[in-house]
Amino acid sequence: MSSLNLDDFNDLIERPDGGVRRDAEAHRERRIVPPGSLGRLDDLGEWLAAAQSAVPVRPIERPRVVLFAGDHQIAELGVSARAAGSAAQLVREVLEGGRPVSVLARRLGVPVRVVDMALDCDPGSLPEDVVRHRVRRGSGRIDFEDALSAEEAEAAFRAGIAVADEEADSGTDLVVLGDVSVGGTTAAGVLVAALCGTDASVVTGRGGLAIDDLAWMRKCAAIRDALRRARPVLGDQLQLLATVGGADLTAMTGFLLQSAVRKLPVVLDGVVTAACALVGQRIAFRAPDWWLAAHDSGEPGQAKALDRMALEPLLSHGVKVGEGMGGLLALPLVQAAAALAAELPEAAKEPEAQHS
Repeated sequence: MSSLNLDDFNDLIERPDGGVRRDAEAHRERRIVPPGSLGRLDDLGEWLAAAQSAVPVRPIERPRVVLFAGDHQIAELGVSARAAGSAAQLVREVLEGGRPVSVLARRLGVPVRVVDMALDCDPGSLPEDVVRHRVRRGSGRIDFEDALSAEEAEAAFRAGIAVADEEADSGTDLVVLGDVSVGGTTAAGVLVAALCGTDASVVTGRGGLAIDDLAWMRKCAAIRDALRRARPVLGDQLQLLATVGGADLTAMTGFLLQSAVRKLPVVLDGVVTAACALVGQRIAFRAPDWWLAAHDSGEPGQAKALDRMALEPLLSHGVKVGEGMGGLLALPLVQAAAALAAELPEAAKEPEAQHS
């Protein structure tokens, strides 16, 4: 019998402080620029103030990119432009500084943390701090078998909780959440289609490294087959993740929920993080109040999930590479909102009219 009770998250997660948000709105109205003239930046500043319970808002000084990594055996069906089992190579490139997220993180001075949950490689080939949470080597082929056993799903979920606690305890004040996976967008498509009650074709995208029409049809068929297995377990979110999610997506869901418990704001990257957020919303309806959608990646599953959670992307640049890249692009915008909310001076009071 599992000791993990997901219902507890509903009790543990509170909304960002509404009273502080009202104070932040009043603070904004007194500033030197008229209310509304900064557009979305005003809303972001108020959201951050409520999340921090602080007026004026504190600057974002210790952001961190956290990437959960895993291989998905569904990639063996040719649903990805990358070879099945090749996510470990992407992870090595991230760690060595050669991926887009590495370049941008270096430029912005943001540390990148990679958490291996199910890479298909020898764990000895990667640093210990990367592999210490791994639950298995590659998640199962979800078109005909479960991605994880019940025990593996609980271990992955708990790993996500542990990583969130580690980040909150270390002083991280905002997380950019992403994934490094091969086959992950297929698993994400299944979760979104299952939770939104749509057909496979509605959520099937082309992926970060774009696939051709034949591969798209294979991906659509794989999502359709996995969807048949997902629908009977929709009432149990941990079982749903075990059936069609995989270790990395299960850990990300645990991470998102525990971050909300710890009042740690999270910026969501692409379709994989959006799918995990959608599962998290099913578990605790207040949790999405702690998350920002970084960008519109063009993946139909991401658009469906964000719409369901009423999260509006900050950017729309068509960035499809994944790996937290879109989230990192949005980070300076969030930091700008915090700086403006905190540092813009108040408008001078007009002198009262003289009465003769």
